[in-house]
Amino acid sequence: MQFSKDSRRAIRLAKRVLKGRRAFFEVRELLATRGPLPEGRFRVGVYFADSDVNIYQMRQWYAPLRELSKTHPVVLIARNAAGARQLMHESGLDVTFEPKVTGLERLVDEQPLEVILYVNQNTRNFQMMRYGSRWHVFINHGESDKMYMTSNQHKAYDFAFVAGEAARARLLKALWDYEVDERTVAIGRPQADHLTGEPPYPADDRTVVLYAPTWEGDRPAASYGSVVTHGEPLVRRLLETGRHRVVYRPHPRSGVVDPAFGAANQRIIAALADANRRDPSAHHVFDQSPQLGWQLSLPDVAICDVSAMIYDRLATGKPLMVTRPLAPEAEIDEGGYLSVCEWLGSEDTEGIDAVLDRVIGDDAARERLGTWSQHYFGDTTPGAPSRRFREAVEALLLRAEDRKAPLRS
Repeated sequence: MQFSKDSRRAIRLAKRVLKGRRAFFEVRELLATRGPLPEGRFRVGVYFADSDVNIYQMRQWYAPLRELSKTHPVVLIARNAAGARQLMHESGLDVTFEPKVTGLERLVDEQPLEVILYVNQNTRNFQMMRYGSRWHVFINHGESDKMYMTSNQHKAYDFAFVAGEAARARLLKALWDYEVDERTVAIGRPQADHLTGEPPYPADDRTVVLYAPTWEGDRPAASYGSVVTHGEPLVRRLLETGRHRVVYRPHPRSGVVDPAFGAANQRIIAALADANRRDPSAHHVFDQSPQLGWQLSLPDVAICDVSAMIYDRLATGKPLMVTRPLAPEAEIDEGGYLSVCEWLGSEDTEGIDAVLDRVIGDDAARERLGTWSQHYFGDTTPGAPSRRFREAVEALLLRAEDRKAPLRS
């Protein structure tokens, strides 16, 4: 048994090495074709040390960053070849690939880089944060009440751009001696200004249900994924009714840790395909597109796990349900929106159609959604979050100019 496990582990390692080598040579060719970036151009950088496995953390920032780059050029700083390749293919932004620290040294010599943004807590962030005379800013890759949102690692950054007052209250409660008022800037959710795109189904009388579960997590306290506990019976019932359309958007890491989780995910995908073959007018969707837009704004109701997807949907003010984790170790902060949300227990999945009818028709619940959306994101008027994001960056750029100005007697 151990020999078999070791063999599988060796095969996975060999595949990762081969994938990395291929990506490295492809990125090198792409950079050679593009040529060097102009020196002295970029005052804003976004640091990403991960592979393409975690590219979802960058994807949600593509549109806001492209908007920002219209007035303040932005460069993406990639440290992993597979991650760099993905960014170059899909971000629409300038990318530099710096696998070695010596490359970072050259980069900070050639570019002003007065504001560096970070979307996650990769330990290699510290290789960039060693450079002073610039602002290091944590912008995260989502807004939620997961324990990740109150990591003490916030203290490592000069500032954190947070969604709103809920995030500030969360940090104030969890962290000792963290100057929340001085070191956080509330910008809302700039991604909400870019929830666009055409859905791959026609407008008809079907009730569209977004089911967007998270992955299984890498530790018991983060066991929020519902694919095994809720997903299969939930989707099976919705496919049976003939009046629902399922948009299934699983987390890209589904099954990375737990093979059973990955197998359940594949069975749901197969069930959707089979339902479409039996009824071509159903147009059920297995969605894995890199951009997140219509998936949040158009469905009549969304079912999400405890994850950032809850709060992305919350910003739209439309009906929403949250799956209740079965794992007793899963940590849930029920002091915020989760204290009043519509929970979906695994025992309710067999009758999910009736449950959703109730939630969609609940006017009082819609009013609560609007109130909590304001608490988490502030002003959600179209364009307001993007403006706040741009102004937050510009304020730091001005502070950088002041710091670099020569001292006057």
